Amino acid sequence: MKAEESSPRNLSPHRIGYARVSSAGQNLDSQRDTLTRAGCGKIFADQMTGSRMDRPGWEALLAYARPGDALVVTELSRMTRSLLHLLETVKLLEARKIVLVSLRENIDTGTATGRCFLSVMGAIHQMERELRAERAAAGRASAKARGRSGGRPRTDLMKLEQAKILYENTEKTAAEVCEMVGVGRRTFFAYLAEQRHGKPAS
Repeated sequence: MKAEESSPRNLSPHRIGYARVSSAGQNLDSQRDTLTRAGCGKIFADQMTGSRMDRPGWEALLAYARPGDALVVTELSRMTRSLLHLLETVKLLEARKIVLVSLRENIDTGTATGRCFLSVMGAIHQMERELRAERAAAGRASAKARGRSGGRPRTDLMKLEQAKILYENTEKTAAEVCEMVGVGRRTFFAYLAEQRHGKPAS
C-alpha cells in the first residue's frame, strides 16, 4: 500500500509508523490514528497476513528508513507473528541502527529497559529450543509413562515458565506478561506459588 506522509522527508531522524491488518476487509484507521498521535510523520501499511514475508508496505518501509529513525507499531503482532521472527527483525533493525517502538507493550529498543526486555525474549527463545530438544531426546516412552496424570500439558508449562521469566526480569505487570504469553492470571499465580513452595508443577 502507498505510504501516508504528513510532513516531507528531511535528514533528521524521525518516527516511521507501520500498520497491518490480516485482510482487505479489515480497517487500518485505528492503527493509523494511534501512530499519528505517537508522532509518526510517515506511515506504511499492509493488508495481508503477518506470516507472509513479501509484504510490500513493510519492504517499502525498510527501504525508506535511515539510521537513527524509530520504527513504531501499535503492537508487536502487527509487525511479526512469532518470537523467532521478532528476534530476527530486531537483529535486522539493530544492524541498520533503527530503533523499534511498540506502543502496546511499551517497548523502546533505544532505552536500556527495552534492550533488556528483548534480551529476555532471546533467552526465552533459546529455552524453547532446548526444551524441544529435550522432549525429542526423551521420546514417546516418557510421555506414555506419565499417562493421564492430570498434570498440566507441557506446552502450558513452557508458557508459564516464559511468563515467570518475563515477570521476574522486566517491569511488565502480571496481567501484561500473561496476555503476551497467552496464559490465565489465576493459572500463572498458582504456578508461581508452586514454584515458591518447591512443589512440582507436574
